Amino acid sequence: MPTLMSMPGVGAAFALTFRSVVDDPARFTSSKKVGPWLGLTPSRNQSGERDVSGGITKAGDVNVRRALCQAATVMMHRGRSTWLRTWAAQVARRCGSKRAMVALARRIGVILHRMWVDDTDFRSDAAVLQAA
Repeated sequence: MPTLMSMPGVGAAFALTFRSVVDDPARFTSSKKVGPWLGLTPSRNQSGERDVSGGITKAGDVNVRRALCQAATVMMHRGRSTWLRTWAAQVARRCGSKRAMVALARRIGVILHRMWVDDTDFRSDAAVLQAA
Protein backbone atom coordinates (compact mmCIF):
# COMPACT_ATOMS: atom_id res chain seq x y z
CA MET A 1 0.00 0.00 0.00
CA PRO A 2 2.76 2.59 0.62
CA THR A 3 3.73 2.38 -3.05
CA LEU A 4 0.24 3.45 -4.16
CA MET A 5 0.23 6.35 -1.71
CA SER A 6 3.39 7.78 -3.29
CA MET A 7 1.21 9.23 -6.07
CA PRO A 8 -0.11 12.75 -5.35
CA GLY A 9 -3.82 12.80 -4.55
CA VAL A 10 -3.88 9.17 -3.39
CA GLY A 11 -4.42 8.65 0.33
CA ALA A 12 -4.75 5.62 2.56
CA ALA A 13 -8.52 5.24 2.11
CA PHE A 14 -8.30 5.36 -1.68
CA ALA A 15 -5.33 2.98 -1.81
CA LEU A 16 -7.25 0.44 0.30
CA THR A 17 -10.38 0.85 -1.84
CA PHE A 18 -8.42 0.37 -5.07
CA ARG A 19 -6.59 -2.70 -3.80
CA SER A 20 -9.74 -4.31 -2.42
CA VAL A 21 -11.74 -3.83 -5.64
CA VAL A 22 -9.00 -4.87 -8.06
CA ASP A 23 -8.08 -7.69 -5.64
CA ASP A 24 -5.73 -9.58 -7.98
CA PRO A 25 -3.66 -7.42 -10.37
CA ALA A 26 -2.85 -10.50 -12.47
CA ARG A 27 -6.48 -10.64 -13.69
CA PHE A 28 -5.57 -7.91 -16.22
CA THR A 29 -3.22 -8.89 -19.03
CA SER A 30 -2.43 -5.21 -19.56
CA SER A 31 -2.69 -2.19 -17.28
CA LYS A 32 -4.59 -0.37 -20.02
CA LYS A 33 -7.56 -2.67 -19.42
CA VAL A 34 -8.14 -1.25 -15.93
CA GLY A 35 -9.75 1.97 -17.26
CA PRO A 36 -12.54 0.26 -19.22
CA TRP A 37 -13.09 -2.24 -16.37
CA LEU A 38 -13.75 0.69 -14.03
CA GLY A 39 -16.13 2.32 -16.53
CA LEU A 40 -13.96 5.31 -17.37
CA THR A 41 -14.16 5.07 -21.16
CA PRO A 42 -16.63 6.83 -23.47
CA SER A 43 -19.70 4.90 -24.53
CA ARG A 44 -20.37 4.51 -28.26
CA ASN A 45 -23.61 4.30 -30.16
CA GLN A 46 -23.07 3.11 -33.73
CA SER A 47 -25.82 2.55 -36.25
CA GLY A 48 -25.34 2.76 -40.00
CA GLU A 49 -23.38 5.90 -40.75
CA ARG A 50 -23.99 7.37 -37.31
CA ASP A 51 -21.22 7.11 -34.69
CA VAL A 52 -22.00 8.95 -31.45
CA SER A 53 -19.49 9.10 -28.60
CA GLY A 54 -21.33 9.57 -25.32
CA GLY A 55 -20.53 9.83 -21.63
CA ILE A 56 -18.56 7.26 -19.66
CA THR A 57 -19.89 3.70 -19.51
CA LYS A 58 -20.06 3.59 -15.68
CA ALA A 59 -19.24 -0.11 -15.59
CA GLY A 60 -17.48 -1.47 -12.53
CA ASP A 61 -17.44 -0.28 -8.94
CA VAL A 62 -18.93 3.17 -8.36
CA ASN A 63 -16.86 3.79 -5.22
CA VAL A 64 -13.52 3.30 -6.96
CA ARG A 65 -14.65 5.41 -9.91
CA ARG A 66 -15.72 8.18 -7.52
CA ALA A 67 -12.42 7.95 -5.61
CA LEU A 68 -10.42 8.08 -8.85
CA CYS A 69 -12.31 11.18 -9.94
CA GLN A 70 -11.66 12.81 -6.56
CA ALA A 71 -7.96 11.95 -6.76
CA ALA A 72 -7.84 13.42 -10.28
CA THR A 73 -9.54 16.61 -9.12
CA VAL A 74 -7.10 16.97 -6.22
CA MET A 75 -4.16 16.40 -8.54
CA MET A 76 -5.41 18.97 -11.05
CA HIS A 77 -6.11 21.74 -8.54
CA ARG A 78 -3.77 21.25 -5.57
CA GLY A 79 -0.36 19.92 -4.75
CA ARG A 80 2.94 19.91 -6.48
CA SER A 81 3.42 19.98 -10.22
CA THR A 82 4.17 16.65 -11.86
CA TRP A 83 4.35 15.44 -15.45
CA LEU A 84 0.88 13.92 -14.97
CA ARG A 85 -0.62 17.22 -13.81
CA THR A 86 0.96 18.99 -16.79
CA TRP A 87 -0.54 16.39 -19.13
CA ALA A 88 -3.99 16.90 -17.56
CA ALA A 89 -3.69 20.68 -17.97
CA GLN A 90 -2.95 20.23 -21.69
CA VAL A 91 -5.99 17.95 -22.07
CA ALA A 92 -8.12 20.52 -20.19
CA ARG A 93 -7.10 23.26 -22.61
CA ARG A 94 -8.04 21.06 -25.58
CA CYS A 95 -11.21 19.34 -24.36
CA GLY A 96 -12.40 21.03 -21.17
CA SER A 97 -11.80 20.42 -17.49
CA LYS A 98 -14.45 17.72 -16.95
CA ARG A 99 -13.16 15.52 -19.75
CA ALA A 100 -9.61 16.12 -18.55
CA MET A 101 -10.61 15.01 -15.05
CA VAL A 102 -12.07 11.74 -16.40
CA ALA A 103 -9.03 11.17 -18.62
CA LEU A 104 -6.73 11.79 -15.65
CA ALA A 105 -8.79 9.45 -13.45
CA ARG A 106 -8.48 6.70 -16.07
CA ARG A 107 -4.74 7.30 -16.36
CA ILE A 108 -4.29 7.29 -12.56
CA GLY A 109 -6.02 3.89 -12.44
CA VAL A 110 -3.72 2.53 -15.14
CA ILE A 111 -0.60 3.90 -13.44
CA LEU A 112 -1.66 2.60 -10.01
CA HIS A 113 -2.16 -0.88 -11.46
CA ARG A 114 1.29 -0.78 -13.08
CA MET A 115 2.87 0.48 -9.84
CA TRP A 116 1.19 -2.37 -7.94
CA VAL A 117 2.32 -5.03 -10.43
CA ASP A 118 5.91 -3.72 -10.58
CA ASP A 119 6.02 -2.82 -6.85
CA THR A 120 7.43 0.63 -7.59
CA ASP A 121 6.82 4.16 -6.32
CA PHE A 122 5.41 7.03 -8.38
CA ARG A 123 8.13 9.06 -10.08
CA SER A 124 7.08 12.68 -10.47
CA ASP A 125 10.10 13.79 -12.51
CA ALA A 126 10.28 14.15 -16.28
CA ALA A 127 12.67 11.18 -16.56
CA VAL A 128 9.60 8.95 -16.76
CA LEU A 129 8.59 10.50 -20.08
CA GLN A 130 12.07 10.15 -21.53
CA ALA A 131 12.27 6.49 -20.54
CA ALA A 132 8.99 5.66 -22.30
